[in-house]
Amino acid sequence: MKILNILKKSLQNDFDVLGINERNASLIYPNNKRKDYKLADDKVLTKNILEAYHIPCSKTYTVIENIGSIQEKWNDVQRQTKIAIKPANGSGGGGIKIIKKDKEGHWTSGGHRILKEEIFLHLSNIIMGRYSFGSTDRVLIEECIEPHSFFSEIYPQGVPDFRIILLKKKPLMAMLRVPTDKSDGKANLHQGGLGIGIDMKKGILTQAYDGVSYFDTHPDNGNQIVGKRIPYWESIVQISIQTAKHFPLNYLGVDIVIDKIHGPLIMEVNVRPGLGIQLANKTGLKFFLKTT
Repeated sequence: MKILNILKKSLQNDFDVLGINERNASLIYPNNKRKDYKLADDKVLTKNILEAYHIPCSKTYTVIENIGSIQEKWNDVQRQTKIAIKPANGSGGGGIKIIKKDKEGHWTSGGHRILKEEIFLHLSNIIMGRYSFGSTDRVLIEECIEPHSFFSEIYPQGVPDFRIILLKKKPLMAMLRVPTDKSDGKANLHQGGLGIGIDMKKGILTQAYDGVSYFDTHPDNGNQIVGKRIPYWESIVQISIQTAKHFPLNYLGVDIVIDKIHGPLIMEVNVRPGLGIQLANKTGLKFFLKTT
């Protein structure tokens, strides 16, 4: 109810605001079969579909299924200089660790050297379910994304991403999620990141929302946001549609990042995309549903 009350205070037409219960009853349950949720919730299964249909995404280096195979799988990625470690069933960015090699070839995390034992402990914790609500999990080790310069022009740290919500393969609404000093490099809104509205027809950014106020510039550095043109926008929209076509989910959120070398890449698929996107765009989802 809290987010619904905030939305009604923030948006001009509160009749267009979609609350959690109504979203579930009118969008998620009628359009998505429960058995298919795992295709979005499990990052390994998501990547399998993306790769099978040649949808742009970061390269998978290896998947670790159990603690006994950690050493063998770890040996497989030693030729890499930078990797992303993710729980297959984690959420909200929990358990994700970016590590890279320094000039001497030692692995580092956050600019500090990290021992192999520490890495193995983290991998074990993922497998034992620390970041997936106690259920056993798998480790996904993949290519590390290098954000496009467009993002650093707004905020130089972390990995911002685009969230596009689609219904029956039609994009309804989009936003850009950007880290702040408060969010510690995370783009997730509930961790203090910014939600920035997008004019989907023009491919430009509108105002940013931090959970309290709206901004034309990034609140931490004053960098311009409103009116900023999004590179690769048509491609971003098209690969979101392509993704929706190959998932048996009629209502979903698609998260996309722009890599400085590869261009737009799918990061995740979400079967329960949050409602904060309405705040970022100052428009309720019902407005788009009535025109769909």
